[in-house]
Amino acid sequence: MPACAPPRTQHPHPPHSPPPVRRRRLRIEGADLSASVAVFLIALPLSLGIALATGAPLQAGLVAAGVGGLVAGRLGGCPLQVSGPAAGLTVVTADLIHRYGWRTTCGITALAGLAQLGLGCLRVARGALAVSPAVVHGMLAGIGVTIAVAQLHIVLGGSPDSSVLANLRALPAQLARLDPAAVSMSALTLTLLLAWPRIPGRAGRLLRRIPAALVAVAGATATAALTGLALPRVGLPSWSSHALVGLPEGPVLGVAAAVLTTTLVCSVQSLLGAVAVDKLVAARPGSAHVGRSNLDRELLGQGAANVVSGTLGGLPVAGVAVRSTANVNSGAVSRNSTMLHGVFVVVAALLMVPLLERIPLASLAALVMAVGIQMVSLHHIRTVTRHREVLVYAATTLGVVFLGVLAGVALGVAVAVALALHRLTRTRITHDQKEGVHRVHVRGQLTFLAVPRLSRALHLVPQGAHAVVELDGSFMDHAAYESLQDWQSSHTARGGSAELTGRRAAVRTTEPAPAAVCRCRPWTPWRNHRTCFTGASSAPAAPAPPAAQELARGISSFQRNTAPLVREELARLAREGQRPSQLFLTCADSRLVTSMITASGPGDLFVVRNVGNLVPPPGEEHGDDSVAAAIEYAVEVLKVRSITVCGHSGCGAMQALLAAGPDDAATPLKRWLRHGLPSLTRLADDLRAGPRLAGRACADAVERLCLTNVVQQLDHLRAHGPVARALAAGALELHGMYFHVGEAQAYLLDGAADGAVFGEVTEDVGERPERRKRGERTKEQKEAEKEEREAQEGKVEGKDVTAVKEVRSPV
Repeated sequence: MPACAPPRTQHPHPPHSPPPVRRRRLRIEGADLSASVAVFLIALPLSLGIALATGAPLQAGLVAAGVGGLVAGRLGGCPLQVSGPAAGLTVVTADLIHRYGWRTTCGITALAGLAQLGLGCLRVARGALAVSPAVVHGMLAGIGVTIAVAQLHIVLGGSPDSSVLANLRALPAQLARLDPAAVSMSALTLTLLLAWPRIPGRAGRLLRRIPAALVAVAGATATAALTGLALPRVGLPSWSSHALVGLPEGPVLGVAAAVLTTTLVCSVQSLLGAVAVDKLVAARPGSAHVGRSNLDRELLGQGAANVVSGTLGGLPVAGVAVRSTANVNSGAVSRNSTMLHGVFVVVAALLMVPLLERIPLASLAALVMAVGIQMVSLHHIRTVTRHREVLVYAATTLGVVFLGVLAGVALGVAVAVALALHRLTRTRITHDQKEGVHRVHVRGQLTFLAVPRLSRALHLVPQGAHAVVELDGSFMDHAAYESLQDWQSSHTARGGSAELTGRRAAVRTTEPAPAAVCRCRPWTPWRNHRTCFTGASSAPAAPAPPAAQELARGISSFQRNTAPLVREELARLAREGQRPSQLFLTCADSRLVTSMITASGPGDLFVVRNVGNLVPPPGEEHGDDSVAAAIEYAVEVLKVRSITVCGHSGCGAMQALLAAGPDDAATPLKRWLRHGLPSLTRLADDLRAGPRLAGRACADAVERLCLTNVVQQLDHLRAHGPVARALAAGALELHGMYFHVGEAQAYLLDGAADGAVFGEVTEDVGERPERRKRGERTKEQKEAEKEEREAQEGKVEGKDVTAVKEVRSPV
């Protein structure tokens, strides 16, 4: 028997008896129930209004709402998205009904559902998101304009035509023969729709829980019934005479284009709606257990819903933004809210027919007209204007209004592609010379099409000159990269210098940077370091990977990403040996990353780390000479010019010193921490002015001890022979440093009359790179380099070249 096999002696139930059957109980959260009621109250009038706007039987809107809630809600990949008859499909459906009739339109809806199922099986849902948002927003705006113009005729007491141009031409005549009853009910509906969400006060907060659409339609219906106005009202025929799907009749190409249009509009609107719902859910507090959308499954669910809706004689189904937003804002936590809303719609369609037939058509038309106007979003217009895509938006909107949805979308895509190609090929390259510096400025995307002009501009730079290439664009392809790198290599080989600036300055210059200026890039790959192995930080329940696996992944990431960038520099260090200029003595705490907080690289620092950044005085090492050996090697062999002792906030060694008792067992850690007892004594000495931080008081006793310990260890350093001799010869400087981990703030130690002060380091010392004119090698820079060389040789006295003053004892 395998070792991992479970024992056979334990039975959860008697032998030879069937296991107990667990019955799954349908549990509906209270939040889902309340959200479903809110969505139902919004969906009921909108479904009737959209059916009215398309010219379909009004029952078709209820069928689509019920099927969207039950089928798409159960099978879809976005749990909280509500599907049903959408305003974005109004123009498409109205055109199909006008051309082919209602039953053929139902058949086209079912075929579009089958096409969506096929696309879902091919897993191409993400491809729909490649459509430019400007095209999508323009399509919705065009549909909104078409809806608003058509419904305006019903609001005024007339009937709309089949096209926008015809409706616009007939509008003056319609204004001349207004129906006062229809206009009054439409005005009441719009007033309630706009004013209801703006009711102030505590009563307003309670009343706003009732959807404004329901209040507007109910108010107009009640007013019309009480006043006895003669108005066209909703007519719901008997379900026994409800028209079901019929076989598509008409030209094959026309039907295929209709299926394609319906599939495109339904799919894009539903998938973009699912992405928007994910953003709404992510922004809602306490929604970690609501999973992200599966777009391929959402496409399958929408396809199944359209097949069922078309077969049962309903309108096309898609994800609806208004109902989905209400569902999320009402606190829904699962797909049960969407399905319950579908159940409520079915019950209302069967039992509330007499009540629904009292609704004035003018009220529904006003409601749908308001929805159409809201589809022309000012926020979308500002967004596309900011991204310079207003031309795409305008072309799509006008194309949908005057040519139809499919032609308008095709026109918008064509304009978007043309605009992208125009931006890709429109690159301005200029060359000028000022004060001996040749400047080549590249504006726009740098592709192979611009390589000849780039080469001509670069060859205008004479040999041996200093050149600055400014790349002002967001894209550079491989051909342009190779051309720029080849010119840079040849230009520097002939005695010139090259500096690349801008967002695409990824090519490193071969000329070494001046010593006085740090050109290191920020250490951005270190951000979100903890989540790079386990994924999103919002999943705390995920188990951490084993330490060996995490180490192996880190090494693999270094070999893949970092090693190619540092291999040349490390090869040089391997040939020349290490020549660090500083000894950096700090704590072994894992939160202190010396290369990060000092912006240093390979070969810059000789680092010694131990528990508590302690320096045992000479003769008191008790057999541990490692720190003294490192000091001797750094000062006498490596000839470092400075030694820095760095303490940090929250140091565990300092906490242990404060909490230590006289009878603690003599463990290796306790024996090592005895070297910190002089710091503890120094802290308790009331006659001595203790070290402090500039600008604020110490947070607690641990922080005071951390600062005191840095000063004490500097005193211990001066007692070591190699350090004392180098200080006497002027070849060495001592520095103290304190790093606050939580604030990511470094402090440098400076002497003061009343004690040692740790001052903040907030800016680069000296001239900042961004404040210096790019590429300009001035006399001041050369003088600074000369002063630094003289300071290293001990020829400059009294000048603070490195801008870090020598640490003086606080005694």
